[in-house]
Amino acid sequence: MDKKDIYEHLAKIYLDASSKRKKKDTRYIRFKALFFVSLCFVFILGTTLIVGVLKEKPNKSELALLLSVDAAKINFNFNPAKKETFTINLNKLNLGRYKAVAFSVKKATYDNKISLRVDLGNNFNERSEVYLRDIPHKWKEYVLNFSEFKSISDWSEMKDIAFSVEQWNAEKDSGVIYIDNIRFLR
Repeated sequence: MDKKDIYEHLAKIYLDASSKRKKKDTRYIRFKALFFVSLCFVFILGTTLIVGVLKEKPNKSELALLLSVDAAKINFNFNPAKKETFTINLNKLNLGRYKAVAFSVKKATYDNKISLRVDLGNNFNERSEVYLRDIPHKWKEYVLNFSEFKSISDWSEMKDIAFSVEQWNAEKDSGVIYIDNIRFLR
């Protein structure tokens, strides 16, 4: 027997602990620590994901009814005097729960001063319009509250929405206007 074996035998008898058992205990402690750290990491990651998903809910004021998926193009040429119009048929759509119409507009060139007419009509022959002056050459978001359309009193059966460029509201006789993301907001 060498010294190590004697030490093991005495430790086993008197202390009931050996160096082999200590090695096993340190492995077990490391495993417990690693398991606890990984469990905490999974919990924090899960909590972060759940909180992130819950924050992505839209505000009730931003609920929208999208009317047009693609950008509309009004290509006007006033050689014969007239107006160019882009119209969306609303098929008796009830807009009583909505508060505004929103859309993005831009013109193709920066040197033409253009105004855009936004016209809403219902099935009771009520029509009202709002003019947007100086359409920019970069995309600009417009939100028009229904209160700006003074002549419409009943929003329950809407007929159409029209966007028009009229000859007397354009500096030049030809040009292009783009309208995108047309929607009604609550």
